[in-house]
Amino acid sequence: MKMLLIEPYYTGSHKQWADGYKKYSRHKIKILSLKGQFWKWRMHGGAVTLAQEFNKMDWEPDLILATDMLDLSTFLALTREKSHGIPTAIYFHENQLSYPWSPEDRDIQKNRDNHYGFINYASALAADRVFFNSEFHMNSFLDALHPFLKHFPDHNELDSVNIIRDKSSVLHLGMDLQRFDGCKFEKEGKPLILWNHRWEYDKNPELFFSVLRKVKNDGYNFVLAVLGENFSKSPLVFEQAKDILKDEIVQWGYTESFDEYAEWLWKADILPVTSNQEFFGASVMEAIYCGIWPILPDRLTYPELIPKNSKKGHLYSNESELYKKIIWAIQNYKKIKKTKLSAIAQQFDWKTMAPFYDKVFNTI
Repeated sequence: MKMLLIEPYYTGSHKQWADGYKKYSRHKIKILSLKGQFWKWRMHGGAVTLAQEFNKMDWEPDLILATDMLDLSTFLALTREKSHGIPTAIYFHENQLSYPWSPEDRDIQKNRDNHYGFINYASALAADRVFFNSEFHMNSFLDALHPFLKHFPDHNELDSVNIIRDKSSVLHLGMDLQRFDGCKFEKEGKPLILWNHRWEYDKNPELFFSVLRKVKNDGYNFVLAVLGENFSKSPLVFEQAKDILKDEIVQWGYTESFDEYAEWLWKADILPVTSNQEFFGASVMEAIYCGIWPILPDRLTYPELIPKNSKKGHLYSNESELYKKIIWAIQNYKKIKKTKLSAIAQQFDWKTMAPFYDKVFNTI
């Protein structure tokens, strides 16, 4: 099968997913992409540019696979002479209906954020099949559609929610986890707590650093590595934490090299996650693959990904439980490092997922 994979936001986890599937799939895949910047403009205008590029291609795919950053309805309208009759699927890494926007975003302040959600809605309606990276993600999007459409003055088309629901299914994220194997690193010393997420408000860094400050003040010894991408408008709490936890910090900021990032994951012992939003949790799965003990909220996608017999040890319901689980992990870090957790993440490696993806896409 020949597949055209369209990614208007070709960077970070979106790029890793597209490249990974192309690398491990048996299908012949071409990636049509734009640089991963200006995400709002990519959702508004990316389809126009990419449609022009597709119309110039001397190549006809058997399937068009787009991601949620593409306005698929506009793309299909502008390529109808060439794309007519070609099955289409859309893969949702995230969506703009149930994703919690920052209250500081100017589109929120000007009450014009609904259009991005409408692009996701129209794209799902236009596609032949709709895939989500987790069951939590699928349900949160579908549940948000009814109140979203009801918000408009007339012709709400509420029946379209069931049309989308009937062609939707879960296709968990594929990941190139085996690349971490070449960077294994043994370390000794104090237990190392890790942050390996974006420096954004939806990851709830306020709770993360607040609990670690209490752990420090209560006399428990640990060291801290704060990784992940930071941006020009990162939450202020990061600068505050850098000062308060300066004696514990052994790494602060984004690591440009994958090998360096992977080494920190192999060194780390404990991963407390405080996110307010997570549709899958790729950075969490990377950490688990490298043997880090995860402490996760008992909500969002995490209960779906953690085996039933492990939920009690890894999931927390409130700040008090989070604090207690961190303390327990610090006191038992040598013991938990011997626990074999990698199987939780291994199921999402491309060696397993690519053949499954191929089989699913063959049915469209």
